[in-house]
Amino acid sequence: MSALAGKVALVTGAGRNIGRAIALHLARDGAAIAVNGRSDRAAVDDVVAEITASGGTACAVMGDVGIPEDAAHIVAEAAAGLGGLDILVCNAGLRRQTPFVQMSFAEWREILGVALDGAFLMAQAAVPHMIARGGGSIVALSGISTHVGTPNRCHVSASKAGLEGLMRALAVELAGEGIRCNCVAPGSIDTARGASAGARPSGGAVDKVPLRRFGSVDDIAATVRMLAGPEGGYITGQTIHVNGGAFLT
Repeated sequence: MSALAGKVALVTGAGRNIGRAIALHLARDGAAIAVNGRSDRAAVDDVVAEITASGGTACAVMGDVGIPEDAAHIVAEAAAGLGGLDILVCNAGLRRQTPFVQMSFAEWREILGVALDGAFLMAQAAVPHMIARGGGSIVALSGISTHVGTPNRCHVSASKAGLEGLMRALAVELAGEGIRCNCVAPGSIDTARGASAGARPSGGAVDKVPLRRFGSVDDIAATVRMLAGPEGGYITGQTIHVNGGAFLT
């Protein structure tokens, strides 16, 4: 039997890149997947179609995780459509490149609103469903920038640092309910970047990685899959760095 057979997972920001890979990895091991996106319904539907074409179960749940009403609706729709909720992956986030002195408060709040507020809202809505099923796993996507410092991305770094603190606190608070909470912190990952994310770092960035390559979305998805499944059953409150040795804890 597949390791995640009978489990239901909700992955936010799952229409492309890391989120898509996570949804596919969890589905491959037997979980039913609620695929979330904010606005690109076509991308979300493509992921759902890929999962179902391989014999899996999936549904689309659209909405903005940073809006309380949307977050509640996303979780409720996923649980109702798939029969509950066991795994929540908080992957949704925005990339911006703006110097600190030019950054508006509105932009600061926009970034934190999706990555950090969104994780708070989604977890708060999801936890009662996990308790009803005897436990669960929450995995949030952090990042290397919050540990090494990256210019023009202080809002992104702050949001990811907050995610790590949130997961540590919830790991302790929810342990008695059988709910594990962890972060995965990717390093330089080979993904398609939107215009607002700025240019990809030059080849020199790879020279700073001991393994001498960018990571793949599958590198991240495999780590999330481990934390979400039975193999991660004794891991909680941790940040797992997946960066080829670029940052060493």
